[in-house]
Amino acid sequence: MHRGGDIDMKCRILVVIMLALAMLLSAFSGCVGGERKDDKGKDDGGAVTPPTDDGTGEKPKTEQQNALEVVWEFYHAWSAYKKYAWGHDILKPVSKEKYDWYGESLLMTIVDTLDTLYLMDFDTEFLAAVQYVKSNLSFDKDIDVQVFEITIRHLGGLLSAYQFSGDSGLLALAKDLGDRLMPAFGQAGALPVEPPLISTGIPARYVNLKTGATSGATTNPAEVGTLMLEFGMLSKLTGDESYYNAAKKAVVAVYDRRSPTTDLLGSNIDTRFGLWTSPVSHIGGGIDSYLEYLWKAWVLFDDPDFKDMYDICIAAVNEHLAEEVDGRVWYGSADMVTGQREATTFGALHMFMPGLLAISGNLEQAKKLMDSGYYMWNHWGIEPELMDYSTMTIVSGNYELRPEIIESAYHLWKATGEKKYREMGYSMFKDIVEHCRVEAGYTKLDDVATKKQGDYMDSFFLAETLKYCYLLFEDSRLDYENAVFNTEAHPLYKISPFQKNAAR
Repeated sequence: MHRGGDIDMKCRILVVIMLALAMLLSAFSGCVGGERKDDKGKDDGGAVTPPTDDGTGEKPKTEQQNALEVVWEFYHAWSAYKKYAWGHDILKPVSKEKYDWYGESLLMTIVDTLDTLYLMDFDTEFLAAVQYVKSNLSFDKDIDVQVFEITIRHLGGLLSAYQFSGDSGLLALAKDLGDRLMPAFGQAGALPVEPPLISTGIPARYVNLKTGATSGATTNPAEVGTLMLEFGMLSKLTGDESYYNAAKKAVVAVYDRRSPTTDLLGSNIDTRFGLWTSPVSHIGGGIDSYLEYLWKAWVLFDDPDFKDMYDICIAAVNEHLAEEVDGRVWYGSADMVTGQREATTFGALHMFMPGLLAISGNLEQAKKLMDSGYYMWNHWGIEPELMDYSTMTIVSGNYELRPEIIESAYHLWKATGEKKYREMGYSMFKDIVEHCRVEAGYTKLDDVATKKQGDYMDSFFLAETLKYCYLLFEDSRLDYENAVFNTEAHPLYKISPFQKNAAR
């Protein structure tokens, strides 16, 4: 750790307070004759954009100032969680209540937030949270957990925090969790149970952490394929290849069942028989991170099989799902066998795609889709969960504090160096502050049209959304060229940062 503790946090907060005072003075100086100047920071979509020097004498804010604004809002949300829900999975910020996914806490928000604390230089908070997790987190619970969610949040969070800190207690927890999840693949791991007879290679959707019993006859490509980075990294850090092999077998099992006519994947698949139960293909939730992990597994593990699978799948997606409507690029839904258009729906979860296209080298398509997503955001002042791009009408009007569009802005900024992507990210960050901030943290929206607030702050808001907002302006603690983000924004490395630091 290069910065110290409470002093570090107090200094950062003091700087933010000084920044706020400077902003107030700037606002006051903008008033002439008791009237406020025209708001130069509003665009036609109603989103706030960074101030620019437009001849009025106002100077644009620096990246450091923008980063400090994000730090302040993160601190607001993190402090609210600590005050009202510490030791539990989730904060309900409006009612100021706590919530546990499975009736018993798995410290979801704490584990999910560890590497965000590190990347934002909250060293004392990071170390204290690590110690709390080591002392209080137990996976020896008689609960049926969703393998996908626990893998990306807990296994990914523990592995990333271990790679930053070198604390062996975190790796021990990760291995314990990995062993308890292995029965989902039809393998007993460290548990004294008989493995279920799964011949398809497709893992079960749920597993009991204590007994290893599995359930969930139907799953989807994302929940099958989005285990590869975490289980693969667990193999790399422990030397036990069984985790990598099980996860790769699952990825290949889905890939081998793609349509022979289009190379598209369906939405849902039966784990017992390996048959598709929904033939609709798209890039939204349920398929999204399967595609993402094909590319990232190739980068992280140097396994060319993943690159080959990615090339086939992404070509099919671009051929059959992408289309241009009114000059904008979108990705809709199609029948996996015929390629015929099934729906023209697109939403928040689809917006991982510009980032994936950017990191895999298709910058032209990435830029076009990012522009479309930003248009969608500004159309309502914040993005809906799902909309129809042929009519620009809402299908599902909630906003869950999702990170994908800001994640894509970050990757496009890193790939191109174009300032517009920082400006997009800052604009969206300010919209979130305006509409989702409450006294005790941040809450989702039930309706983006009316901005009616819900009562839920998902752990990924701290793990992903605010992390990517921050990294857009300050990522000096992240070795971007060597980091591979899991789908919960936990950075994973071929060589752990703590090992690099020790070698210096």
